[in-house]
Amino acid sequence: MTEKLIVKDEVLIEASPSTVWEVLTNPKYVAQWDELPENYPSDPMGKGSKVVWEHPNGGQTVTTIIKAEEMKELKIALYSSNWEEKVTEGDIAYLYQLEDSNGNTLLKIQIGDFSVLNSGQDYYDASVEFASESKKVIKELAEKL
Repeated sequence: MTEKLIVKDEVLIEASPSTVWEVLTNPKYVAQWDELPENYPSDPMGKGSKVVWEHPNGGQTVTTIIKAEEMKELKIALYSSNWEEKVTEGDIAYLYQLEDSNGNTLLKIQIGDFSVLNSGQDYYDASVEFASESKKVIKELAEKL
């Protein structure tokens, strides 16, 4: 069996889960810790929300929110038309879990499983960096609100 390639990280944020949820789902804040295409709508993201990036080669990368349990869990499926492998929606995803910790929030981040891709190690390595950087910005934004 192939070893799973799942990035796991977490950060304690001195803000309520509702504030952290706002930073995770409001495009105004999401654009500061993740890339959003130009002219992305300003409405808060929820289940079914999609972000589509068009590739110069005509392909695209799509993220779709497949679970949004307010102030608890946000799961965002990742898909790229460049992948040679057939991937079921949700097999590769970003998972953000929020736990109330005496008025603060423990944000747990999980990204993957990239082992289903031939180039999975590259995606895993990039996601380690993304999780590390994005959690700092999410923390900073939430603690300022």
